[in-house]
Amino acid sequence: MKLTVVGGGSTYTPELIDGIAGRRTSLAVDEIVLVDPDHDRLSVVGPFSQRLLDHAGHPARVRTTSNLEEGAEGASAVLFQLRVGGQAARRSDETFPLDCGCVGQETTGAGGLAKALRTVPVVLDIAERVRAVTGPDTWIVNFTNPVGIVTRALLEAGHRAVGLCNVAITLQRLVSTLLDRAPDDVKLDHVGLNHLTWTRRVVVDGQDVLPQLIADHGEALAEDLELPVELLRRLGVLPSYYLKYFYSHDEIVRKQRTERPRADVVTDVEHELLKIYSDENVSTKPKELAERGGAYYSEAAVQLVHALTSGGGAEEHVVNVRNGATLPFLPSDAVIEVPSTVDTTGATPLPVADVPPEFSGLISHVTAYEHLALKAAVHGGRDRVADALLAHPLIGQFSLAEKLADDLVAENRDHLPWAKL
Repeated sequence: MKLTVVGGGSTYTPELIDGIAGRRTSLAVDEIVLVDPDHDRLSVVGPFSQRLLDHAGHPARVRTTSNLEEGAEGASAVLFQLRVGGQAARRSDETFPLDCGCVGQETTGAGGLAKALRTVPVVLDIAERVRAVTGPDTWIVNFTNPVGIVTRALLEAGHRAVGLCNVAITLQRLVSTLLDRAPDDVKLDHVGLNHLTWTRRVVVDGQDVLPQLIADHGEALAEDLELPVELLRRLGVLPSYYLKYFYSHDEIVRKQRTERPRADVVTDVEHELLKIYSDENVSTKPKELAERGGAYYSEAAVQLVHALTSGGGAEEHVVNVRNGATLPFLPSDAVIEVPSTVDTTGATPLPVADVPPEFSGLISHVTAYEHLALKAAVHGGRDRVADALLAHPLIGQFSLAEKLADDLVAENRDHLPWAKL
């Protein structure tokens, strides 16, 4: 089996490779192609990835190329992990909204919209080129943020795509550690949109242990989620840590104004990782890779690719998938993040219990924003950008939306062809 990674020059790619090395018996990969326009990064990440596999005794061979068509031809699955504009664009996403008193973040708010505008056209172009050489049946596993919007764009364009995020698996691992249980013993009732989810039940041995979990470990959970423990106790759920941008917006903005942008931290980490990867004596995953972010993505990605390609029967995974009738208060073409059965035919959402208004209201609001964000990303236009910002629950004021739209376009002009006209 051939697996292609678009954006394979990322310093995070060795985490994925390490995950593949650990699943030798279940994921029959014999060729991994890393595709990236950055030759310098490929020349470092590629050989290090091969050393990881060799050290683990895995037979797969790693190839690198900047030619997308060459890299994708014959692939059973193609993973998308792109960052259009690199860490410099991310730094902009994390900083320009702060001048307006709005959260600076690369997947939500004005920064998240900026990333979507840069990313969606590039991803759609890549997907079309991949389909031209692989045919319509190759699976695209999308880890590119904002995952929900990008996955919806791929599905609307007719691609076989499933979106993947590491939030659910990270929470599962945290909970299993607190409970001293194996991860596979823990199932989460996880519902919402990408980066806007709530875990309403934690099922172990057929019983919901979430109330006791919050009672016994509320402080530790709240610290990890960066939310008040009183909120967890009142709601009786575990919100995604991305919900701190909604539930503690003003506090987060004050904090961001005094902290170093995450993009700068990651840039430093990447420089250090590339130095480590360049050392031919290093053949195991360095501890510094944990600072890069994306915990457990490799494990989730490998499991998902296995389910989509192995023919071994349905597996259950939390993925980003078309809503259909799963959440009846959303349009059928919305993309939601819920537990789903996954096999070679794709992902099908499992039934979801009624979602109460304290969660469904925000889900509906953000879904409306995502619809407008995708429209702006596909068709361009400054006013479409402003309309999406006006619809976002973290913005929602005309004067703010107007100012942020102008700033967003100015910051991203080099990545928005329509803005240069």
